[in-house]
Amino acid sequence: MLGLLQRRPSWTADELTRELGVTARSVRRDVQRLRNLGYPVQARAGVGGGYRLGAGTRLPPLLLDDQEAIATAVSLRMASVGTVAGASEAAVRALAKLDQVMPPRLRSEVRAVHDATATLVGPGVEVDAELLVTIARACRDHVRVHFSYLRPDGRRSQRSVEPVQMVTTGRRWYLMAWDAERDDWRTFRLDRMSEVSSSTLRFSPRPHPDPATYVQRSVSGSPYRYLARVRLHAPAERVRERVPPQVGRVEDQNDGWCVLEVGGDDLDWLALHIAALGFEAEILQPDGLREAVAGLARRLATMAGPGQSR
Repeated sequence: MLGLLQRRPSWTADELTRELGVTARSVRRDVQRLRNLGYPVQARAGVGGGYRLGAGTRLPPLLLDDQEAIATAVSLRMASVGTVAGASEAAVRALAKLDQVMPPRLRSEVRAVHDATATLVGPGVEVDAELLVTIARACRDHVRVHFSYLRPDGRRSQRSVEPVQMVTTGRRWYLMAWDAERDDWRTFRLDRMSEVSSSTLRFSPRPHPDPATYVQRSVSGSPYRYLARVRLHAPAERVRERVPPQVGRVEDQNDGWCVLEVGGDDLDWLALHIAALGFEAEILQPDGLREAVAGLARRLATMAGPGQSR
């Protein structure tokens, strides 16, 4: 009946009984079942009346045939590694739900279509959709995840974690999780994971910091040799337009100034990029950054010409 109601705007009771091969009583009973599930089936009595499927206030369970299920799953896989703000996370959640109820034969069809499709890779790092689904399920079900992790120094380590949430910067995917062996919160890049498997060992969620804030602090500061803090004479919104969240963190001071926290392995590089922002700045830390800025100023003055360096 749902398929018939989705096929055209309106059906009379007689038409439905003929198409379905049931009695009028069965039609009324099935209409009520659809309503109980959340489908807004509207009825109109009299000549020209009948049943029609209207718009509801909430999304009811969807009934998909094989082709629709495959098309939806493939589209969600594509969206899960896209760059549209907010779409990637939602696509992963929806894909995890769909993958859970999809019959094995359809799941293999989706995998085949995905494997036979090439995507032009953008500026981000591509992450396999199967990995996203595995992590998403583990976050939802509160089960531990085991994986091999490639560290920044090139060495691999075996990790067992309690996953909380995935965070994407638009270029990379990260997982915030409790590292059982290190007894602390950690951030992991998904593209550095391999041999990922979720266990049957459930855990009770523990109090945790905000995942987005924690990951931003981790990726913008901790991996680097130097962490710079600089006051900038500009609204925080303007600075955030020039400094992506994966590069630096901006704190609004509500006085026309803001504080930029950014990491780097080279003080000269930090001095150059902070100067390139074009805002009046005051260096808070580290002290070595002031010397790097002074050296940059001397070099720029020399470049401007002999008469400008005196």
